[in-house]
Amino acid sequence: MDIVLIRHPAVALDAGVCYGHSDVALADDAEVSSSALALKLAKLQVPAPRVLISSPLKRCSALAAEIANDFGCVVSHDECLKEMNFGDWETQRWDEIDRALLDDWAANFEHARSHGGESVAQFVERVRAWLNVFGQTRELSPAYVVTHAGVMRVIASLVLDVPLERCLKWSLDMAGIVWLRRDAEAQRWSLVRWNA
Repeated sequence: MDIVLIRHPAVALDAGVCYGHSDVALADDAEVSSSALALKLAKLQVPAPRVLISSPLKRCSALAAEIANDFGCVVSHDECLKEMNFGDWETQRWDEIDRALLDDWAANFEHARSHGGESVAQFVERVRAWLNVFGQTRELSPAYVVTHAGVMRVIASLVLDVPLERCLKWSLDMAGIVWLRRDAEAQRWSLVRWNA
């Protein structure tokens, strides 16, 4: 089973803004981004998708719609693939958020909810629930999943059995690709590409 995770391209917000669950638009045209992505996928020799799933947030769904046109497939959307909900911090600049709240979050990274949104543990469980359901449908391979950096890191952490804190340190560019493969016989996942 192959899952090709695709991070959305840059958004129409200034750098340094927290926008996890917020529905912000792409900075550039989705069609142009899709064309660049198609070239990258072809160069990597990624097989065409049998299924295309997307976060419903427009920065992902706009790109997914263009990918669907390119490959002649249908997009399904799943709420579980949204980025983490940062509550009151949404659309605020990270450097303007109360330092004490950020320190509280860092001190209890997994469970703190200083912002009133999701804790990291809640976010991980949401993504895990999607992965558990998806993992039962092997005939859907290869699957393209257009989503967010946080979701991609959680999926990688879960399937590769790597601590999330470690995955958070791995660079992941806008429009980056993470290609994961599950060996049915060995019942083990491997990383084909990271941040391609």
